[in-house]
Amino acid sequence: MRYPARFKPAEEGGFVVTFRDIPEAITQGDTEAEAMEMAEDVLYSSMEFYFESKRPVPLPSAAKRGEKLVELPPSAWAKVLLLNEMLAQRVTPSELARRLHTTPQNMNKVIDLGHVTKIDMLNQAMVAMGKRLEVVVA
Repeated sequence: MRYPARFKPAEEGGFVVTFRDIPEAITQGDTEAEAMEMAEDVLYSSMEFYFESKRPVPLPSAAKRGEKLVELPPSAWAKVLLLNEMLAQRVTPSELARRLHTTPQNMNKVIDLGHVTKIDMLNQAMVAMGKRLEVVVA
């Protein structure tokens, strides 16, 4: 759920934040705290590019020295895992809707990052593809 990011001091002050795994995600902030806040926002927003273009979202790699970890909200992470599994199995939203005995419109909401989806529904979708979500407290 956490992506490594590089916080590089900017010439004009503040910090520029980049992600090795999500190259579309670039932002900056005047302070380190503001840069972290902006990094969380841009990471989440960048996920939409993958969802819209129906491309697998790269999973986070291990952090290297000097990188900070930026967290993706658990609800978004569950949807990322669902999207990646759908793409890996070549399951369309319509096919998944059929398996879950629901409408394609409802399934489109489930895989929409901007739509709130209950974790139970995300798990049902994973189960319909032979997988399941697990929640771990660390």
